[in-house]
Amino acid sequence: MTIEQIYTGCLSQGAYYIESNGEAAVIDPLRETAPYLQRAERDNATIKYIFETHFHADFVSGHITLSEKTGAPIVYGPNANPSFEATIAADEQEFKIGGITIKALHTPGHTMESTTYLLVDEEGNNKAIFTGDTLFLGDVGRPDLAQKGSEITQEDLAGILFESLRTKIMPLEDHITVYPAHGAGSACGKNMMKETVDTLGNQKRMNYALRADMTKEEFIKEVTDGLTPPPAYFPLNVKMNKEGYADIDEVVKKGTRVLTPDAFENLVNTTGALVLDVRHQSEFMKAHIPRSIFIGIDGGFAPWVGSLIKDVQQAIVLVTPEGREEETITRLSRVGFDNTLGYLKGGIEAWKAAGKEIDSMQSVSASVLKSALEDDAIVIDVRKDGEFETAHIPNAVHASLEHINRHLDKMPADKPFYIHCAGGYRSVIAASILKSRGIHTGIDVAGGFKAIKEEGIDII
Repeated sequence: MTIEQIYTGCLSQGAYYIESNGEAAVIDPLRETAPYLQRAERDNATIKYIFETHFHADFVSGHITLSEKTGAPIVYGPNANPSFEATIAADEQEFKIGGITIKALHTPGHTMESTTYLLVDEEGNNKAIFTGDTLFLGDVGRPDLAQKGSEITQEDLAGILFESLRTKIMPLEDHITVYPAHGAGSACGKNMMKETVDTLGNQKRMNYALRADMTKEEFIKEVTDGLTPPPAYFPLNVKMNKEGYADIDEVVKKGTRVLTPDAFENLVNTTGALVLDVRHQSEFMKAHIPRSIFIGIDGGFAPWVGSLIKDVQQAIVLVTPEGREEETITRLSRVGFDNTLGYLKGGIEAWKAAGKEIDSMQSVSASVLKSALEDDAIVIDVRKDGEFETAHIPNAVHASLEHINRHLDKMPADKPFYIHCAGGYRSVIAASILKSRGIHTGIDVAGGFKAIKEEGIDII
């Protein structure tokens, strides 16, 4: 038997490949199916089942395409009602893969169809659970994503989740391995550990939500306390996962259209396409197309795209590092952004060689900021609420990146201000958005809050 976690750091997401005696199953696959097909081919195995723990909100799963390519049925737990053909498992229904068994344990609460899959090995021993968003390491799934359009409240869902954990998961043996769908960094929870695999026994000791002496009322309060609004793209991803989507091969084919500077400019002017620049922030600051948005491919790319670009149908054209065009399109498609129309051939150098207008962004060191603060410089801090509350520059204006468009009135368009995040990635995203809104007076602080602390600037 083989169990392989296929972890994608950008999304903090774990998919799983399980093989036994020439038969395989895949749990919660990503949009691109090639890794699973290639893995099965190496094992000379047939993918027999595709298990989905629930309708995912933070990424578009590859279940439909993988089923089309393999003929394997898609399996959901009770209460699921997809628009496509699928096997809706009964609670405790068993599925055979080679010499092992996968048992569906209905564990509603994160969503009403949420299901944990228990792996029973060749000797009949409980070996592992694949918990989806029901149980994370250090946390549980947020209970506020499935209530939209329903009379059920997040408190109702939290109470249901409490019962699921205590009747289906906590009675299982301590030695069982826990394989969650997400790790630290995902917006599907709020307190996840950095590890991606653990034993159930350790989670019973470490995870606040599994305290044996916890009452349902205490659980509901702790699980719902401090929940921030989910990213705007979550309901759109649920819809795609539930109703279907285009084949990723077609998405990539459309998105890898090569555009000359003239064709690129014409497409932007005629379609209103958003220019998305995914190069490193230092390159973007040196030279970029006016009104383009920076979200670097080497940072938390896909989640920030989903959080900041409100419409998954938005037409997009790309400026990318050479050779990373297909990677960028694939990663956009993972969060449902399928309408990429092409990329700029030759990048920004070709744009400049064609005599097209360029823009740039000023960046200064923390030492320059320190001097400017003596003259009451305006500082905009775009870190998250918790980061700002922990420590910040006195009198800094807080304008978290995820809600930057709500804070436009805080940004002086007629005089310089300094903008920073923790390390320099998010501040450039924010500054690019502000520039696209006509606010060009922002100055990036290189190295962000880390550099600010190292420079000895006063913080509170």
